[in-house]
Amino acid sequence: MRSLLADTRPLRVPEFRRLWTAWAVANVGQQMTSVAVSLQVWYLTHSPLAVGAIGVCQFVPLVLLGLYGGALSDAHDRRRVGLLASVGLMACSMVLLAQALVGSDRTAILYAVVALQSACFALGNPARQAMIPRLIGRDLLPAANALGMVSFNTGMTVGPLIAGALVAATNNVAFVYAADVLAFTTVLYATFKLPSMPPLPLADGSAPRRAGLASIVEGLTFLKGRTNLQVSLLIDVIAMVLGMPRALFPAIADMWFNAGGSQARVSALVGFFTAAIAIGAVAAGLLSGPLQRVHRHGRAVTVAVVVWGAAIALFGVSRSLPLSLVCLAIAGAADTVSAVFRSTMLQSAAPDEYRGRLQGVFTVVVAGGPRLGDLEAGAVATALGLVASVVSGGVGCVVLAVALVAWRRSFWHYDARNPEP
Repeated sequence: MRSLLADTRPLRVPEFRRLWTAWAVANVGQQMTSVAVSLQVWYLTHSPLAVGAIGVCQFVPLVLLGLYGGALSDAHDRRRVGLLASVGLMACSMVLLAQALVGSDRTAILYAVVALQSACFALGNPARQAMIPRLIGRDLLPAANALGMVSFNTGMTVGPLIAGALVAATNNVAFVYAADVLAFTTVLYATFKLPSMPPLPLADGSAPRRAGLASIVEGLTFLKGRTNLQVSLLIDVIAMVLGMPRALFPAIADMWFNAGGSQARVSALVGFFTAAIAIGAVAAGLLSGPLQRVHRHGRAVTVAVVVWGAAIALFGVSRSLPLSLVCLAIAGAADTVSAVFRSTMLQSAAPDEYRGRLQGVFTVVVAGGPRLGDLEAGAVATALGLVASVVSGGVGCVVLAVALVAWRRSFWHYDARNPEP
């Protein structure tokens, strides 16, 4: 039984344990906020496209600053970069709280704040991810990434449920934003307690390149010809852009599950849908012990993405609430397996001097993909309807993922015992 459970050895490292715990708490607050913003926009506009536009506001800063955030983490102390970004994220949550308290009804304010949140995340996340190999070493990376997914998806589970319940009970999002502000204090403390992590000298003894356009180009150039890393990024783009129906959850709750326009019922159902994905992901993380013994990471990622797409397509034709929640839970479990192995491939196959910049690319893909998915889902739903949007996204995900791996077969044969970028 022990071999089935998550490998917790990384938690024996105090710095990793503090950071993991803090982000587990902060993820709850961030996911509460994500649901609250979506509900606020939905109540103000009743437009799936307007909700999907939140994703655009988040995606643009990710693209513009994610790569620069990676360059910053390779050129400066990663602890300091992560700390400053966390301060910015907390400040954005405080602005959301303020606009809720004054009863603002302007979606422009919400769009602007989520864009600033996305910018802070883009600048700080590469540094946070690039810290992990320094804290625990390469051998424990799969275990650490599985624990990271447990932390993230615990927030995805608990956060939406709490947010949905709070908004349904109070008809006010201010309580949600206040909880997010408090949660971020744990991140500030844990990051402050980390040891300094300045850039390591390069292999030739020279100093790391300063953050800037040349450094970003150098990081992107490293990816040229690195087929396995390229496919690991592209396959996630396929899964998240085509197969993520998150922006449609308010409309699905209202139209498929007879919410009847009730804000309380819509809020509760959106919380259930979002949490179902996370519950599956948490279950996969808690039972991730066998993943430590999987060496063919490319095959595992491919199978996981196919399962994700199939589960989303089935969700699109289901009108049974229990079956729909099961489909979303299966999709969440598959996404965790994919994320664990894709993260490990990037962290183990990339040298330390490029790790921050490649984590910047990873941040753009992993965080930006769902935002583009929000826009894609909202646009297709507006043009063709909810069913067409969800089902076509899931089926398209399966077809394109299989075609990509068939085109770049080295990814299918990737072996973690001999990591080749």
